[in-house]
Amino acid sequence: MPFDTWLVFLITCVGIAVVPGPNAFLALSHGALHGRKMALYTIAGGVSGLSLVMGVFVLGVGAIIQSSATILTFLKAFGAVYLIWIGYNLWRPDALTMDIENLAHPSGGAMFTQGLFAALSNPKALLLYTAFLPPFINPEANLLIQALIIALTYAVVEFCVEFLVAVAAHIVKPWLAKAGKRFNMACGGFFITFGIMIPFQ
Repeated sequence: MPFDTWLVFLITCVGIAVVPGPNAFLALSHGALHGRKMALYTIAGGVSGLSLVMGVFVLGVGAIIQSSATILTFLKAFGAVYLIWIGYNLWRPDALTMDIENLAHPSGGAMFTQGLFAALSNPKALLLYTAFLPPFINPEANLLIQALIIALTYAVVEFCVEFLVAVAAHIVKPWLAKAGKRFNMACGGFFITFGIMIPFQ
């Protein structure tokens, strides 16, 4: 991939990454609840999921899904249910507590899995890749190398943006301790709304 093409792709990735999505909000809530170090598991899971979706697109499955209404409907239904479930679980907890010793922390594996499935359960990600990736792919060049460059670039950008979000959430945790219930409801409400909207996209 020529450097000028890669630079345009990098800028495009940054623009996409800074738009709030399910994984960004999950990193935000986990960064506030469990700290930036534990949120790294969530972010790693989300980035892995998004990279996997991108790999699926490179393999050509994106075109198959676009052409099959049944497959797309199933993915939308699964994604909607999972995102609503995440929202429900974010909505329920009490306000954030500053008592770290008594705060129940999920395992790193559980947080990684939640980040992973939050990414995989969003079929709009695949459709987004289908829309914006083709202009950056040269069919005459080595497809595997291009796929690696594209996936690594997007993964690094997404990781950095989500980590900054988690750090910011951890910094304002004292404020969230006072308004934590509203914060939980806002994040949970986002996931529930996003899940409800998916079937109509």
